Amino acid sequence: MAYTAMSGSGTTADDGDPLQTAVWRLRSRGCWTDAAALLEPYAGAAAGALQRTALLTERCVYTESGWAEADEALRGAEAVARSDEERGAAACERGYLAYASTLFGVRDRADEARSAFGRAAALTALAGRGRALLDFRRGLLAENVADAPQAARAAYRRAHEGAAAHGDTLLLSFTWRHLAGLALRDGELAEARHGFTESLRIREELGYLIGTAPALAALADTEEEPVSTRLRTEAARLVRLLGVPTWLAAHLGAAPPRPAAM
Repeated sequence: MAYTAMSGSGTTADDGDPLQTAVWRLRSRGCWTDAAALLEPYAGAAAGALQRTALLTERCVYTESGWAEADEALRGAEAVARSDEERGAAACERGYLAYASTLFGVRDRADEARSAFGRAAALTALAGRGRALLDFRRGLLAENVADAPQAARAAYRRAHEGAAAHGDTLLLSFTWRHLAGLALRDGELAEARHGFTESLRIREELGYLIGTAPALAALADTEEEPVSTRLRTEAARLVRLLGVPTWLAAHLGAAPPRPAAM
């Protein structure tokens, strides 16, 4: 079982494991509570506990709710972690949850996020699969909390290379998206459009429905009319259908946009 529900084996419908296929189908449609419930019998082992934590943390990122339950699951995952790899993965999850809490104004846990990511870096093998995810999340912290775009770009590039090396296609959709966002910030329109297009393509191919609306909305920012409006309209339709991401709903409703958390 994969240690994280964010990416990696056990998260797409063609992974072959019936449990993981069921978890992916629920998760990709925003049914995180139901997906986490399927993993309850496995929460006594590090892999199951970590994956369950990642699911509940992802729910926080998309719904801006469920923080206490995610924290409780995280403490359980930390308690059953034994190897350096497992402890590093748990620290990565703690850092991500603390980052999200800070980003959405729930509670300022930026120092906790930095400390947890540093601990994860010390425990996670440089060539390991989990390293790419850690690099990506450290990039998020650099971009959206520290406002350090150059550090974020370097972290995203490391994550992109690691995801490609390990065949982590879902994570590639995130690295493409955030590298494109930085390119757009620098006025590199063609580079941004390419990255957003790749991110959208991957998410559609994987059936990652909850991530499709953000990808559509991001791509719309690089297109001219009438394509831009068409993309935003489709993004809004998906948000109404799924009810998430809550922060994108506000953006499409012309409220002040919030940073992309994922």
